[in-house]
Amino acid sequence: MSDLGDLQSLASSITAVTSPFRNYLNDLHEKYQSLNDGAIANYIPELELAKPEWFGICVVTNDGQIFEVGECDQLFTIQSISKAFIFGLALEDYGREYVNSKVSVEPTGEAFNSIVLDEATNRPYNPMVNAGAIATADLIKGKNGTERLKRVLAMFKRYTGRDHDINVPVFLSEKSTGNRNRAMTYLMLNFGMVSEKIDETLDLYFQQCSIMVNARDLAMLSATLANGGINPVTKERAIDERYVQDVVTVMLTCGMYDASGEWAYRIGMPAKSGVGGGIAAVAPGKLGIGTFSPLLDAKGNSVRGIKVCEDLSKDFGLHLFNVAQPEKNLQEWIEGGSVDDW
Repeated sequence: MSDLGDLQSLASSITAVTSPFRNYLNDLHEKYQSLNDGAIANYIPELELAKPEWFGICVVTNDGQIFEVGECDQLFTIQSISKAFIFGLALEDYGREYVNSKVSVEPTGEAFNSIVLDEATNRPYNPMVNAGAIATADLIKGKNGTERLKRVLAMFKRYTGRDHDINVPVFLSEKSTGNRNRAMTYLMLNFGMVSEKIDETLDLYFQQCSIMVNARDLAMLSATLANGGINPVTKERAIDERYVQDVVTVMLTCGMYDASGEWAYRIGMPAKSGVGGGIAAVAPGKLGIGTFSPLLDAKGNSVRGIKVCEDLSKDFGLHLFNVAQPEKNLQEWIEGGSVDDW
């Protein structure tokens, strides 16, 4: 099972059985389809081509069941969601202590693209801001840029079960307008946080953000983390289980731009968003969620995606620190058992 067609076929066969959870997602999609708050990102011309009505929700459980509704096949660029998974690959390449010597894990109140480093250590604050993501990308091993990119793409294939392409126009646009990222990279070079292969690393960073994915891919990425690093459909290990906790912890504390604290408080699932309109959210030990809707709020997060995740968290008790009985029993709704209010 190695391509999109196989996964689509599998999704169709698995989701053919009627279940309360599928109907729940259909209702959720219908509930928020008419929500037209927010705006499409326009700082990259290609992103502005997205249609505001696009909206997909996909959930993949730890036992490999796939539930989806809406535009789950619509491709878009992964953007900042890639940062969490590149962080995981860097951890595998160098280990926790060395990576942490180059990139901190502290949340910051600064904008994600701020040219600012920790005053005490000169490290970027965390792997989810641009400076930290560039420093993390700099750590990815390979004898040249091509080999490093191949390793990144191979990693994403382990998570999603299929090959991924780079959106070349987006990559070239990000590269041509990336002077701010270039400036912060030279600042980090001055403090020894990145190597001298600046152009090669920046190309890798712009390319990783330009990888094409869909909502199903995001759910597979999330479900793999929820499943201890093993893809729940292909059964292939995507990341060393020792580093899953590092990735999901930083996603929880830093993954939703300047809204990370509010997200952790209200929704409480490790998640990462991107300006392409995607959100990947993890319910450890249970499932992964992927949403796609290009209408963004002022913080750069998908408006519909936030609403979907908020309802899922509340209704099924998916908040990491929830100790109350949830309104709905997740297992019963997924298995299609007797559910009184279905």
